[in-house]
Amino acid sequence: MSMDFANLEALRLRHPAWRLLRSDHAPLMASFLHRVFVVPNVRVMAAADLAEALEDELFALRERLGPDAFPRSAMQYLDDWASPEKGWLRKFYTLGSDEPQFDLTPATEKAIAWLATLAERSFVGTESRLLTLFELLRQMSEGSEADPEKRVAELQRRRDAIDREIEQVLAGDVPLLDDTALRDRFQQFMQLARELLTDFREVEHNFRALDRRVRERIALWEGSKGALLEDIMGERDAIADSDQGRSFRAFWDFLMSSRRQEELSELLVRVLELPPVAELRPDARTRRVHYDWLEAGEHTQRTVARLSQQLRRFLDDQAWLENRRIMDILHGIETKALALREAQPSGEIMSIAATAADIELPMERPLHRPVGKPVIADIELETGEVEVDASALYSQVVVDKARLARHVRNALQERSQVTLRELIDAQPLQRGLAELVAYLELGRAPMKVVVDEASPEVITWRAIGLDGAGCTRRARMPRVTFVR
Repeated sequence: MSMDFANLEALRLRHPAWRLLRSDHAPLMASFLHRVFVVPNVRVMAAADLAEALEDELFALRERLGPDAFPRSAMQYLDDWASPEKGWLRKFYTLGSDEPQFDLTPATEKAIAWLATLAERSFVGTESRLLTLFELLRQMSEGSEADPEKRVAELQRRRDAIDREIEQVLAGDVPLLDDTALRDRFQQFMQLARELLTDFREVEHNFRALDRRVRERIALWEGSKGALLEDIMGERDAIADSDQGRSFRAFWDFLMSSRRQEELSELLVRVLELPPVAELRPDARTRRVHYDWLEAGEHTQRTVARLSQQLRRFLDDQAWLENRRIMDILHGIETKALALREAQPSGEIMSIAATAADIELPMERPLHRPVGKPVIADIELETGEVEVDASALYSQVVVDKARLARHVRNALQERSQVTLRELIDAQPLQRGLAELVAYLELGRAPMKVVVDEASPEVITWRAIGLDGAGCTRRARMPRVTFVR
């Protein structure tokens, strides 16, 4: 980008990140959104939960700054931050839900990340950055060398260097990194890990922009369906084959490897136990940062899946013919909405009739009926002798959570993830629904539970009734996966 006056003035007026930094509420927004979204790596939050958290934040600020500070409600602030004029939050609705959801925009996360760099650091490492730059240059130089002789010569040179290092270690001379070098490299690792999570929102934003352009093109297309599909498929191939698409696909393939996940987990545990690194007091989420990468990547994959689903709906000829009249109506609505998006009229766009009041005449109401007074007989109570089976009062269901946790850990020793249905198939439920609920309470460190609402599954177990007869019970629930 050219750093001339015109470009910078345009950014100052239009870019959401610059507008956020100029806002009077920038300290509130940056601190609150950093605590709620960035630190716990939350990608989507329901409007009710986010408004409740902001209300608590506003209450604490009013107690400290006075009752006149931040006079509006939490939901008003959230709607204002998500307005097109601000663009600091993304407000949207998920499929099958009428509750709005909120997420950070890439511009807001960039502004928050830049504010974090303003704090003074007691230790600024430079060695690790220089080594990283040198390694990147070496990879680019070797990866672009087409001469086989030069490639072989470089590989032989590296092999000789490795042989000399092996001989040095076997001779008893084991070079170790000092405390300063360890802190330098760990600081560089944490910075790159945070930047990678920030980049995921921008990649997801780019794919959403592609999805939006495709939907607009379908809504405004007036030619043949074959020409439209050829145009859309060509753009999808261009995105998939772009530098960003290939880089994301390579990253995702690397991260989805179970062997790489295990290697990352072992390396993180070993590094975090080093005394110089422990003195830096790293965040507790650092131990599972690669799972945060995986969760952020899944959001990006879901965006691409929604785009493919839109294309599949368009390819369904039968649905296209049956809903042709509805599609024509929606086509007109979408065309008018897109025309209004760029130039919104100042007056009313449409009007909705007010709801009518329900009229109830006084004579339509039923007459009053006095409540009958019960007659209590003056009878002396006597002790009776009735045979009642009281065993049900003493039959308590006790679930051994330690046994369930051992079962999950044993399964995760052989695999990186296992579903709840697979666990129950291997070891059927003994205590019925109570044991099923106990499984769901095990989602704490070092295990993690991932719930997939889009993939329901049925779990069955054998239950014994009060009469001693057996029956099969079923529970339909979202797919629950335990991840190491």
